[in-house]
Amino acid sequence: MRLIDVCGAMATRLSPVEHDKAVARTSHLPHLAAVLVAGRLAGAPPDHLALSGQGVRDVTRIAASDPVLWQQILAANSQAVGELLGELRGRLDVLIDAVHNDEWETLRSILGEGVAGTLAIPGKHGGPVRPMLSVFVSVPDNPGELARLFGDAGEIGVNIEDVHIDHDPGRPVGLTELVVEESRAEHLLDALESRGWTIHR
Repeated sequence: MRLIDVCGAMATRLSPVEHDKAVARTSHLPHLAAVLVAGRLAGAPPDHLALSGQGVRDVTRIAASDPVLWQQILAANSQAVGELLGELRGRLDVLIDAVHNDEWETLRSILGEGVAGTLAIPGKHGGPVRPMLSVFVSVPDNPGELARLFGDAGEIGVNIEDVHIDHDPGRPVGLTELVVEESRAEHLLDALESRGWTIHR
């Protein structure tokens, strides 16, 4: 506990079994899901891959981790990971049937499960989830432009909670998504636009 205090960390007490279940649910299963999605991209036609946007990058980013390391991680927690993979396979079977058989109510229910799951993830600093909105800004792909954008947002008095950048394959700009508190989004939009930034409403 003294080491934890010195590091400025917070301790969470779990039994060994609960620890294994927790990391399987929040780390190991997401990694394997990303691996399966990313695997469908390997060898895909170039004209398919040219349409890649931020969504596929978000889902597959962690799949690029070291396979040897992850083989060791999974081997050390195979029981808990295997149980969750079984649950995931069951829901995937239901999803496949729903899509093939046009069972739209079932599909809507599964999509709703995804929304509920994202809302269950703790918010900033472990607190409740706060309503957020995304503000989209075109940023020239030149050194210093992101720093200028963040500087302008800081001067405006809006805290950026998260950021994503999607590079336009046809133009030397990046579409930058600034995630901010919902109550501050409109103010940020107007202020950035007044400073000459190209805003996408």
